[in-house]
Amino acid sequence: MSSTRGTAKGRVSMSAGRFGARYGRFIRKRVVEVEQVSRATHRCPQCDVIAVRRKGTGIWTCRKCGYTFAGGAYVPQTPNFRIAQRSLEQPGAPQEK
Repeated sequence: MSSTRGTAKGRVSMSAGRFGARYGRFIRKRVVEVEQVSRATHRCPQCDVIAVRRKGTGIWTCRKCGYTFAGGAYVPQTPNFRIAQRSLEQPGAPQEK
């Protein structure tokens, strides 16, 4: 028998291994994906260094410059925020005075 681990099916547990056989494979897989994104370091919007860590639900802090800001629950910038920011940066958008 070959010893192939981590094939298409199974071996997804990682941090969701604490759930055991409960809740189903795909829900545990989603939990792993969300936790990996939220525990990763992200780019700081102020100093542009990859040093932002999650402090709590929606609270993010840069470890380099100390900048603390509110963002998404699991990612610092939600997809809706990126869309809004893009529309504000367009050349024809009204400017603040």
